[in-house]
Amino acid sequence: MSITRKKGAPRHAQALPHRIRDQLRFDILTGALPAGTPLKQDALAARFQASRIPVREALRQLETEGLVAYPLNRGAVVIGMEIDQICELLDIRIALEGFAVRAAVPNMARADLEALEAILLAYDDADSVPGRVDAIRRFHLALCAPANNTRLRRLIEEHGLNTSRYTHEVMSQAAGADGSQADHRRILEACRNQDAELAASLVEAHIRETRKNLVSMHRMRQDG
Repeated sequence: MSITRKKGAPRHAQALPHRIRDQLRFDILTGALPAGTPLKQDALAARFQASRIPVREALRQLETEGLVAYPLNRGAVVIGMEIDQICELLDIRIALEGFAVRAAVPNMARADLEALEAILLAYDDADSVPGRVDAIRRFHLALCAPANNTRLRRLIEEHGLNTSRYTHEVMSQAAGADGSQADHRRILEACRNQDAELAASLVEAHIRETRKNLVSMHRMRQDG
């Protein structure tokens, strides 16, 4: 069964909620919109030069991704996560990304490897946490894209990578930005060698180490 857009509905009008969603998601994941920030529809409509309808649709999509909530008798707000919730999402990331990388590596062409290299160079050049968070997010998505599985990519994008706003600070403190980048370099090298099992194992280990460091630092903060 195919889905066609409604007759007379401009394509750009249909894409507008997605563009608003993507920008707001970026702002949330990079920390530009921290937890607790109210997302007022009138203000967002003015920002994006749109009516409230596409804004409302974008916010509802972000709600399904676990980035936005509607507290009782209040409008939309950016939500935070408890340590247990973050760890659950990291467990999901291990499963989803490991599977995706095993499927993706055999399909990687030169253009895919060049795209991954360019993202890592962007990470090196980033002079802020939001810039590095965005580069990490793009690297993981580009790593999984050659699996050619749209639904899997959507799961990874919508339900896995929203942990990056919490975990990058932890990884920077635990191993430094260079330590995280060294992991990415080893993953890329395995991809270049067409070693799908090694690449997937490195991705899984990288996320698992992030989880371990996150729990450890949370425990130390509580003890302190």
